[in-house]
Amino acid sequence: MKAAPLKIVLTGAAGQLGQELFPRLIQLGEVLCVDREPPVPGRASSVRLDLADEGQLEVLLNRNQPDLIVNAAAYTAVDQAERDSERAFQVNARAPGRMARWAERNGKALLHYSTDYVFDGAGDRACREDDVPSPLNVYGDSKLAGEVAIQVSGCQHLILRASWIYSTHGRNFVLTMLNLARRQPKLRVVADQVGCPTWARNLAEYSLKALSGLLQRRKPLPMSLYHCCDRDAVSWHEFARQVFETGVRCGILARMPELEAVRSDEYPQLARRPHWSVLDTSNAQRDWGLRPAGLADSLQACLQEHGKHELQT
Repeated sequence: MKAAPLKIVLTGAAGQLGQELFPRLIQLGEVLCVDREPPVPGRASSVRLDLADEGQLEVLLNRNQPDLIVNAAAYTAVDQAERDSERAFQVNARAPGRMARWAERNGKALLHYSTDYVFDGAGDRACREDDVPSPLNVYGDSKLAGEVAIQVSGCQHLILRASWIYSTHGRNFVLTMLNLARRQPKLRVVADQVGCPTWARNLAEYSLKALSGLLQRRKPLPMSLYHCCDRDAVSWHEFARQVFETGVRCGILARMPELEAVRSDEYPQLARRPHWSVLDTSNAQRDWGLRPAGLADSLQACLQEHGKHELQT
């Protein structure tokens, strides 16, 4: 007997991950898109909602009674969070906690995304799920608080920690570097912070695979927290170099800018960043068949698509 389609609420639907999740989640059922921005273009069911508003969130969940909440919304302005910690915690900690408590009361499930920035970057090996978090900034603190709120709720949940997400839309490192390269002949990029750049489309695909384990009660996942990102670990400087080389090869950059490697203390930012936040994905590979993609192929596919969008506009 075929299972009934799921009712899904997708928060952060207008964001770079949300836009990649939507066409995959509709394979599972009916998706209500939720975002604080205006309704998502082309989405038949779309609602404008600010997650910092506790009452709105509760009303929406009670009205729609989703089987699954996919929380792709987040306050991701790392430096701004140092000045706006109240809103960062509202969106990254208290809202996920409310979703989780609602899911527990109603017997529903929650998929939530967290970050490599829950770690301080002091180690010299890939971070595992059982390593003790120690965030260096308000953003990391708020995301860790969100994880804890979900875990203590008792709801059926899955938390995926991702890393350095980029895509063809929204605000991300790849698009920022492309824009700067078109305006400036020389760029300075930090070379002593290392992570795993992850294409949002890959993360959406990984999520669909993970959800199959979460939702099949006959074969539950062994863990409720997994590291989930693409394969290759690089510095921001090396990432920028690959963005420029790939951009030239794809025809969306006319030339490579001169690229200077600098230390974090030579490029001061309000929030401290971990120097080493590489995530070990071996548990996800073992438990639900994650096959992390490489940076070169993913970046090329992303920039080729970006180039097509630019031609159309």
